[in-house]
Amino acid sequence: MNSPLRTRREGAILEVTLDRPKANAIDVATSRQMGDVFAEFRDDPDLRVAIVTGGGEKFFCAGWDLKAAAGGESVESDYGVGGFGGLQELPGLNKPVIAAVNGIACGGGFELALSADMILAAQEASFALPEIRAGTLADAATIKLPRRMPYHVAMDLLLTGRWMDAEEAHRWGLVNEVLPADGLLDRAWEVARLLASGPPLVFAAIKETIRMTWTVSEQEAFDMLHQSRIPTVRTLYDSEDQLEGARAFAEKRDPVWKGR
Repeated sequence: MNSPLRTRREGAILEVTLDRPKANAIDVATSRQMGDVFAEFRDDPDLRVAIVTGGGEKFFCAGWDLKAAAGGESVESDYGVGGFGGLQELPGLNKPVIAAVNGIACGGGFELALSADMILAAQEASFALPEIRAGTLADAATIKLPRRMPYHVAMDLLLTGRWMDAEEAHRWGLVNEVLPADGLLDRAWEVARLLASGPPLVFAAIKETIRMTWTVSEQEAFDMLHQSRIPTVRTLYDSEDQLEGARAFAEKRDPVWKGR
């Protein structure tokens, strides 16, 4: 049986392709495998950036595999260490993830894209949350979408289940760039290489600071920073990379980041 995932590794970058024809839908086994792959990415000190995309030309991911659901899988199934799709609940993921949305991203596929730190979309890409039409909750999107775009636009998508094309997604700031389909992955790799050349401890500090301060007041967030209550920030300030950055700036040269 063919694996639903294809991976490509180049230096510090990992590309993960969800390839389950015809719609790249996710069942429990696929979700668990995705969680294992992204957990390995998280824990591998030699990997710094991940790209997630879909196989084929039509679908990025159609979300939950309804055939599997008809066969007995439920929304309460154990979807693995990272939750549905392997990313949306993966603890401690302090490395950048880029979603290269090559086609339709609906339901859980839309939520998979929302779990990334940057979204690049092909011109043909489209997004929707059709759960409302089936009388169920798009749970991860209900939490995340109003934080990614204006509240009233997010509510429009959640309450109606309508489709949003790539250009509209870009207009609302949900998508970073819209690209011709044949240039999507090349651009994703270009961005990934730029990030891979950057300071990994700073990326980790950025992600954890955002995650830990999201629901607190601005003053509490500053207190957490000043009192060294954010572990990755404490690690950064005690690191060799912190000294290397200062030296490289003073010496007018490119820094050499070691991640320690």
